[in-house]
Amino acid sequence: MINVLISPAGTEIGREIWLSLRYEKSVNLFLAGADYDNHARYVDEEYHLLPAVNEDGWLEKLQVFIKKHHIDFIFPAHDDALLAYSKHQFELSAKVIASNAESCEITRYKSRTYAALGDIIPVPKCFQQIADIREWPVFVKPDKGQGSQGALKIEHAQALENHLGQYSHVIVTEYLPGEEFTVDCFTSQQQGLLFCQPRTRERVRAGISMASVTCELPGISAMAEKISDRLNLKGAWFFQVKAAKDGKLTLLEVASRIAGTMAVNRVRGINFALLSLYEHQNIPVSLKVLTGVNRISRALTNAYRYELTYRHVYVDFDDTLVIHQKLCLPLIRFLFQCVNENIPCTLISRHAGDLHKQLNHWRIGQLFSEVIHLTQREKKSDYIKHADAIFIDDSFAERQEVQQATGIPAFDISMLELLLKDYP
Repeated sequence: MINVLISPAGTEIGREIWLSLRYEKSVNLFLAGADYDNHARYVDEEYHLLPAVNEDGWLEKLQVFIKKHHIDFIFPAHDDALLAYSKHQFELSAKVIASNAESCEITRYKSRTYAALGDIIPVPKCFQQIADIREWPVFVKPDKGQGSQGALKIEHAQALENHLGQYSHVIVTEYLPGEEFTVDCFTSQQQGLLFCQPRTRERVRAGISMASVTCELPGISAMAEKISDRLNLKGAWFFQVKAAKDGKLTLLEVASRIAGTMAVNRVRGINFALLSLYEHQNIPVSLKVLTGVNRISRALTNAYRYELTYRHVYVDFDDTLVIHQKLCLPLIRFLFQCVNENIPCTLISRHAGDLHKQLNHWRIGQLFSEVIHLTQREKKSDYIKHADAIFIDDSFAERQEVQQATGIPAFDISMLELLLKDYP
């Protein structure tokens, strides 16, 4: 068993690492980050407070945390954390899952990335003076930035002069009008580049690719090998390219970390987080990609906090547990969650046929500690004997009657996401 810290865990990067490792039997995960509301605080695992790397005392507090919890590995889940953790690797007793500090330093700045790679692959032309620009529009972005924050297309010299008067530490590059791609990669120090898969960026929000399709790009593997070799990259990493006016794929950035939308390749069998753990333990790997999977669409995920406690569950059958002659999978998941938590579940129904025969048909009879089969005139509330219970039923009238008679909370199927937990 190895102890792995994800920090800051509340980012999209942190969530993808967590999703990649939460079912690994040999991995014990620790989620940590600054004291702010984020998604990592809503999963059914403890969220530990650790200061961000731009706060005073962050290194000392991280060292104490590592020692206290016997942390073996740290996954940085933000670009600033990646750079800071890698620079202080020799002061940390846990191993940072990242490339060497020099490559992390280079890739944190676009100007340094272009300088390091400009002689071996196409990079955007950069302008130091407005007078040097001969063709408009141009593109302006922070030298040290992420998620497309502060990136802007500028159409003429006066607008650029105004922008530069307001913002510092930006770079001005030629505008690349073509399609943009992300290329997910994995490099072994012993075996070289083992995986290189480009994907489209079809729908983007806050710099995050929300819809992506794997594709083939001629020459992209050779470009990836040159980047990997020059920067001495290790484990999971990615780079982004965009087509120039002449169609030539031109580098935008390189990042020596997991990307959230790497999930499209994770479900194809390339678990970048787990592979990176293997790489940092010097465990050799061979990769086999699942074919037939090529598209991902990402969306917001709901998570909730509540003060409701319950030790018993009463649930209806018709149009609740079975809907349109199919098992209601969210409810089935919830019932098995109750099994994990040793919460007894009672089936209570006026089903017109043989209820036990139906349970056997759907192979779910053992989910229930008790089955109550009512006549049409009997009230469900008369059979609810526990005050610390909840009631699940599709019927508004049934829910209202039980609530009024017993005072216990009542749920329909759409409300179940409140109760479902994200945990292994």
